Amino acid sequence: MLADPDDLGSRHRSTTRLRWYRRCEGADPHRFAGSSEVLAAASQRTPRGRVKCGPTGYLGLRRRCSGEHAAAVRHVEKGQPVIEPETSSDAYVPDPRRWKALTVCLIAGFITLLDVSIVNVALPSIREGLHATAGDIQWVVAGYALSFGLLLVPAGRVGDARGRRLLFMTGLSLFALASVLCGAAQNPTWLVLARLFQGLAGGVVAPQVSALIQQLFRGAERGRAFGMFGVVIGLSTAVGPVLGGVIIELFGALHGWRWIFFVNLPVCLIALVLARRLLPGPGHDSRPCLRDLDPAGVVLLGSGVALALLPLVQGRQWPGAGKWLMFPAALAMLSCFVLWERRHARRAQPLVDLRLFRLRSYTFGAVLMLAYFAGFTSIFFVLTLYLQAGLGYSALLAGLATTPFAIGTALSASLSGRLVARYGRALVVAALLLVTAGLALVIVAVSMVPGETAGWAVAVPLFLTGLGGGCVIAPNQTLTLSSVPPAQGGSAGGVLQTGQRLGSAAGIAATGSIFFSRLGATDQDWSAAFRSSIGVSLAFVLCALAVGVADMRVRHRTAASGGGAAREV
Repeated sequence: MLADPDDLGSRHRSTTRLRWYRRCEGADPHRFAGSSEVLAAASQRTPRGRVKCGPTGYLGLRRRCSGEHAAAVRHVEKGQPVIEPETSSDAYVPDPRRWKALTVCLIAGFITLLDVSIVNVALPSIREGLHATAGDIQWVVAGYALSFGLLLVPAGRVGDARGRRLLFMTGLSLFALASVLCGAAQNPTWLVLARLFQGLAGGVVAPQVSALIQQLFRGAERGRAFGMFGVVIGLSTAVGPVLGGVIIELFGALHGWRWIFFVNLPVCLIALVLARRLLPGPGHDSRPCLRDLDPAGVVLLGSGVALALLPLVQGRQWPGAGKWLMFPAALAMLSCFVLWERRHARRAQPLVDLRLFRLRSYTFGAVLMLAYFAGFTSIFFVLTLYLQAGLGYSALLAGLATTPFAIGTALSASLSGRLVARYGRALVVAALLLVTAGLALVIVAVSMVPGETAGWAVAVPLFLTGLGGGCVIAPNQTLTLSSVPPAQGGSAGGVLQTGQRLGSAAGIAATGSIFFSRLGATDQDWSAAFRSSIGVSLAFVLCALAVGVADMRVRHRTAASGGGAAREV
């Protein structure tokens, strides 16, 4: 897709619209017209490959369109976004097993995302059981996020090219193996390497989940499916500490941390059996050649992401300012990646289709999610530190303190998929306002009740934060991927989730740095350190809110200049 229909100018509008139709998703004429003959009669190519109006013209094209295609044409006329572009040359036929297939995807998504947060409450047990240093513990947490982010885009692209079910099952098998290796670790180095391997496997699975949702669902059903996926994302982060505390309580502090990893094995095996039966196989019309997999792009992007993440996750372990030189190096590597992708796209399918960022909905949504995850994931990192190390909570009690957030997320996320089609970006902005209010109330509650009852004091504010958070992730993902062709769903979802991992690493590094520096400056005042670090999380959420408001203003301005209502479908 080359351009957002909202950006169409007023001059030569019919020609520009027609060019947009012809060039969307390659040269698929069925997307807005009912058949290839309609578009063929309405346009013709110039010697340079451009499209101009033919004898039928744009009005003739519109008159011969019907149903959802005519609706899409009307939305473009009014400057409104078209949510649900059809990219297949065949009419969409719902898969009768799509909801069962979604269940398999959600199980895999939950178990891979759960391992981001479940380890937090087990860190004291791991440190004691393996005699690990502070640096080892940091790598157990950050190494998973680092390696998880490296393969998201390449794995999404390979899934698009070679079959999502194949990549889904391969990644899940490797994840099960890595979980066993983590649980069987005999020393810190073994555990760190196994966690890196586990993160790589999770990075193979994750983009296939969002891509399969795009492939299996259309219209309002896709919104509900992404709503369920939003519940999984929120619950996996919030419930992780609770499950980790329960497992450690059952199996003991010395070896309970091992069962946090072993429990993944039966879940993965069940998901693999169901995936083989329920997930759609590879299509027969999409078997790109080997050069379309773009190995050079994989190396350049992976190197750039690694250079950007390493100083964030190792900020406290690497003294001195030299580590920050990795940021300019990462920028240079990513610039080389952009230049290479532009060149590679002229002769083959690139790893990341940079034309996606010409879509306003995709660009705004990706930036918003990066900022939100920087604030969202860092909340639980500093909360568990405050409750366990500062107030002496057990792993189970510290996990239970996050339950109000999990409940709020489950309640709102289950409804968000139905609401996004009606309210669009306004729903995300309202939800971010609620998250902002909830975090501000967390700071107030800890200020007023700084003692051991702080876990109870933050219950209501965390519930409000969860209510808002449940209406951010899934609706934003729906809106962000709404204009992306399903054929590119894996790579587009991979880029989006890479931004989430970057945001998570940046948020944890920033809040952790403020937390420990404030702790030293205030002579072990855990309450003050927690309030300061939550203030950093709040700042990240406010950045996400600013992006959402900016997107809404651009939408209203575009709709007004086009003469249409400011509405999102």
